[in-house]
Amino acid sequence: MSVPAEAVGQPRKAATAAWIGSALEYYDFFIYGSAAALIFPKVFFDESDPATATLLSLATFGVAYAARPVGALFLGHFGDRVGRKKIMVFTLILMGLSTFLIGCLPTRAQVGGLAPVLLVACRVLQGISAAGEQASANSMTLEHAPPNRRGFFTSFTLSGTQGGQLIATLVFIPVAALPEDQLLSWGWRVPFWASVAVAVVGYVIRRRLEETPAFAKQAATEGVVKLPLAVLMREHWVDVLRVIGGALIASVSTIFTVWALAYATSDTVGMSRSSMLWVGALANLVALAAIPLWASLSDRIGRRPVFLIGAAGSALAMFGYLWAISTGDYPLTLVLGIVAFGIVYSAANGVWPSFYGEMFSTRVRLSGMAIGTQIGFAVAGFAVTFAAQIAGPDGTDWSSVALFTAALCVPPVIAALTARETHEVPTEHLGERTAQAASQPETVTA
Repeated sequence: MSVPAEAVGQPRKAATAAWIGSALEYYDFFIYGSAAALIFPKVFFDESDPATATLLSLATFGVAYAARPVGALFLGHFGDRVGRKKIMVFTLILMGLSTFLIGCLPTRAQVGGLAPVLLVACRVLQGISAAGEQASANSMTLEHAPPNRRGFFTSFTLSGTQGGQLIATLVFIPVAALPEDQLLSWGWRVPFWASVAVAVVGYVIRRRLEETPAFAKQAATEGVVKLPLAVLMREHWVDVLRVIGGALIASVSTIFTVWALAYATSDTVGMSRSSMLWVGALANLVALAAIPLWASLSDRIGRRPVFLIGAAGSALAMFGYLWAISTGDYPLTLVLGIVAFGIVYSAANGVWPSFYGEMFSTRVRLSGMAIGTQIGFAVAGFAVTFAAQIAGPDGTDWSSVALFTAALCVPPVIAALTARETHEVPTEHLGERTAQAASQPETVTA
């Protein structure tokens, strides 16, 4: 299919901006996950009760996911009103600032109960930022991409996310190896302080990117939607529910990244912090290669089959990974971790940016993706807290956690089975099936 250059936009530039911006932003987001599992129980919570301290620390990880739906409502609305580019710049600055502030917080030993309160406040700001990041970056890349390669180009947003997680993990490996007193006093703060550089670099990159042709055309001809949420709930509510269900697949990521790390490094299993961080690093390295390959496959055979492979396969793969951890066999844990997270989970992770985005028309695409994904991600974020409770008082019941993770993979499977296949639909016709009833009074001239 031949596509005029002016209709395609700047696919490579948009994909690069999405990759780098997402990598930098999710570096900030994921260093919190490593710290919540390894550091914060001793710094911000009562060390006299380690089990409760760990549970509360993991709960603060989930707080950002609870804030995400609120951020999605706000940022989704403005993203469909003022454009994708402005939201991408705003979210990056907010994430960099809130992460830097975490590195400056006083500890519980210094200010008592105020310390965890300040931690939660900064974590909420991280969640609001993340709510608009992926949806705006996905919308940007999808609307700049050639119609027959939307899967490939939109996958760069998730490759960037994996890249950010990889960088965060690599940064924490030498930090985690510091002597305990240095680690708990100043060492853990360094990765958070580095977010200043993250914000500056990301700002420069994203400021140079042009708005998408699809949004510019929509604003210039029909006008932007006055109340995107109203249109979304009237014309696309079924697709929003599908995205919510599909987004629960992120539970695999949060349990792999946070709960499994805490379990493997507990006194029960006894693996070292550094060795388990290397499992995450290598799995993410493999994911960087697997994600665009799965996405390219979806451009050929469709979004639904690839997403189903990732969702159903992850339900099975997590049993193997958590079992490997329970044995204390590090080589086995490393191999199964790479298979579960680096390969199998990447099938769903690489295709959902195009799969979800193609369900909506241009005028409500950012709102639909932001609201749908962030509600699902909110559940996924607290999956870590539920997993800690399901694992029992001593945190050793890995099979129940694996079963819980598998159950959370069922809604994504149902979402894919009931969704329309859209990989061959022209970009300008995406979302038309549910958007026929569009009414003129609900748009305003840009």
